[in-house]
Amino acid sequence: MPDCLFCKIINKEVSGKIIYEDEDTIAVLDVFPRAPGHAMVIPKVHAENILELPDDKVGPVFETVKKMTAKIKKALNPDGFTIGINHGKVSGQAINHLHVHILPRWENDGGGSVHSVVNNPPKESLDEILKKIKQIS
Repeated sequence: MPDCLFCKIINKEVSGKIIYEDEDTIAVLDVFPRAPGHAMVIPKVHAENILELPDDKVGPVFETVKKMTAKIKKALNPDGFTIGINHGKVSGQAINHLHVHILPRWENDGGGSVHSVVNNPPKESLDEILKKIKQIS
């Protein structure tokens, strides 16, 4: 994708703080870090979100997430991690190329759990939601 910042980093047209690269993925430090060691794993194939990522590329992305989490753990010794994907503009996705954030966490770092991202409890029962989801093939 010619105008995609992450594609430009992958193609070395724009510099990035690359911490890992293999055939399918690249991992870079986030240039607007929310914590020391805040990194992103990016598939080399352009896919706007997880639904567009080809099935055979899902595994390699999450294998790299695991490798980078271990590497950051050894290097910086955080107390934990928050790992996530912003899927779509409403969720905060700023670059329209799938990327998985790895956020090292420390006690009293001011952050919250994934559950703190949204507060929109369902009006329908869980059984109604379950039925809707299960009827999709």
